[in-house]
Amino acid sequence: MSRCGTAKTRWASAVAVRTLAMMPMTRTTADRSAVRTLLRLWPYVRPVRARLFTAAAVAVVASCIGLVIPLVLKWLVDGPVAGHDPAGVWLGALCLLLLGIAEAVLFGIRRWLVARPLSHVEAEMRAGLYRRLQRLPVAFHDRWASGQLLSRGTTDLMLLRMFLAFPLTFLLVNGVTILVGVIIMLVQDWRLGLVILGPAVPVMWTCAVFERRYAQVARRAQDQVGDLTTVVEESVLGIRVVKGFGRHRSQARAFRELAGRLRGTELRKARLLATIWGVIVALPELAIGAALVLGTVRVADGELSAGTLVAFLSTALALRWPVDSIGFLLAMTQEAATATERYFEVMDEAPEDAGEESGEGTAPGAGVVGASGAHPESGGRPTPVPGSGPAAGGRPAPGSRPAAGARPAPAPGSRPVAGARPAPVLGSGPVAGARPVPVPESGPVAGARPVPVPGSLPAPRAEVCAGDGIRFEGVRFRYPDAAPGSPPLLDGVDLHIRAGESMALVGATGSGKTTLTALVPRLYEVTSGRITLNGVDITGIPREELRSRVAVAFEEPTLFSATVGENVLMGAPDGAGKPELDRALAIARADFAHALPQGTDTRVGEQGLSLSGGQRQRLALARAVVGRPEFLVLDDPLSALDVHTEAAVEAALRQVLADTTALIVAHRPSTVLLADRVALLSGGRIAAVGTHRQLLRDNAEYAHLMSGEREESR
Repeated sequence: MSRCGTAKTRWASAVAVRTLAMMPMTRTTADRSAVRTLLRLWPYVRPVRARLFTAAAVAVVASCIGLVIPLVLKWLVDGPVAGHDPAGVWLGALCLLLLGIAEAVLFGIRRWLVARPLSHVEAEMRAGLYRRLQRLPVAFHDRWASGQLLSRGTTDLMLLRMFLAFPLTFLLVNGVTILVGVIIMLVQDWRLGLVILGPAVPVMWTCAVFERRYAQVARRAQDQVGDLTTVVEESVLGIRVVKGFGRHRSQARAFRELAGRLRGTELRKARLLATIWGVIVALPELAIGAALVLGTVRVADGELSAGTLVAFLSTALALRWPVDSIGFLLAMTQEAATATERYFEVMDEAPEDAGEESGEGTAPGAGVVGASGAHPESGGRPTPVPGSGPAAGGRPAPGSRPAAGARPAPAPGSRPVAGARPAPVLGSGPVAGARPVPVPESGPVAGARPVPVPGSLPAPRAEVCAGDGIRFEGVRFRYPDAAPGSPPLLDGVDLHIRAGESMALVGATGSGKTTLTALVPRLYEVTSGRITLNGVDITGIPREELRSRVAVAFEEPTLFSATVGENVLMGAPDGAGKPELDRALAIARADFAHALPQGTDTRVGEQGLSLSGGQRQRLALARAVVGRPEFLVLDDPLSALDVHTEAAVEAALRQVLADTTALIVAHRPSTVLLADRVALLSGGRIAAVGTHRQLLRDNAEYAHLMSGEREESR
């Protein structure tokens, strides 16, 4: 094999291994009880329990009707047939026909009773999973492969619906049928009954061994389905990279490797199922054969009537299906238990608003459509990014301090903006803990607007300084999956962005710029220290309110499979319409949207891949500014624009920045010049704060970063 082929094979193997390692295994199935696991479904089943119990009762009656047929046969053989009574024979045949019709009708009613409620249960569980995924922190989504989450919301829930519709009912029905049938056989002839019961012990032992082994294989298979889903999803979303680098064969090898592992696991399941089915079918058949021989001898000896033997054997044959079905019913039960376990591995994760009162419940019965936002398919705006669920009470971050009281900071010389309330405080001293580079006192920023304070926050709000802007106080952050003993990414960040001021954040690659911006809307929680907005600790602000006040434009723009208008208006409050949309598109210089085939009603496709990178970035910027946010966080928002478009967007952004408090991750001097001041992030701390000219003159590291070296943020 060539060196190139060897490298591609290694790459394919690496893809497969990485995919297998992406999902955190929270527990194994070896020590779990299938019954205890399945009982966790009860809250979802409780609302439809009446129909399920009725369906089970109907199925039991139908099965028992089937056991009456052998008794009619006994009467028919010993009576009309033995007495040569044609009328009695016709009467017996009519009874058998009516019993068969009744059995079929009752089983049809059972199916009708369970179909609609179980579809509702599946929809409720899927909606609950989706709502939980929206409320889980970003750190959770960083750890979990998307294919594993997709398989839990599709394949696993389908298995649960099938279990509730069939195995759950028939484990009960078949158990009752076997019990009643055995009693009937023992009453007819206890000796033959004991012969039939002979295989019971080895069958039960085989079932116990099978259940334990099959549970482990079923878990492995369902996890591998998730791994395979991840590879398919990545291949589809990254098709340009796969084709651009000629890696379609290598990606296909990675797929085949994972598919081969899944095939091997499925074959292992098939072998286990074949083994138990062979035992369960063979042993009862041998018992029935022995009973037939013994019964025939006894009939010949006159110890047993022919009708009794016919009824006994007919009853035994009627029990073949309930006994033979034990194997695959147990298999489906184990798969359902595994699916339940996988489902609750996600549902048991603590949501980011665990300590807050939320109007968006996950309890069953709350309705299939969640309160976390409208889907594009339903006519509303696309579902927001995780964390958009309503919340009303803050969960303090580890190591955070309670919200401080008012910070009096008079604003000397400030004037009210025409037509607005009095302007808030804008001045402030140097940033605490910043290293040398003098920062002169700056006056109020022209055109700053007052910062409104929503009245939904706690009562002490009246004492808080309404114009304090954004403060980072001793902020430390370490990623949850960081290696033990590794230094924190951010280690004691102190920074003050005055109200109405725009601050550019500059630093080397991997210095933590993007991470720092993600802490403001609480996409991640600080490890220690605190962040305040207008003097209020963000951990004391409900997430829904916090994210309505802080708008974010990420460096890598994400668009949903919806229209241009729906994507942009996601960042606007309810009730926003065309005027707000047109204004945001104009600011972001995204006027190209009006030239699309259906204008702003044009669907952009999954991930917005029908648009160029610059077009996607401009739409993401429009989404950030459409709601006139109080605080604006921009992560290198112009990186994909050409110089002419960048200049036009910057000119429009200056108007927006004059009316908001902004933190801008910047890599180019042109973006830095949008800001009033610049902060240099180095070594996990703010190393210097000042104007662009000051830092360019006095700070060698900043001068090096601005000398033309293009950086990317972490």
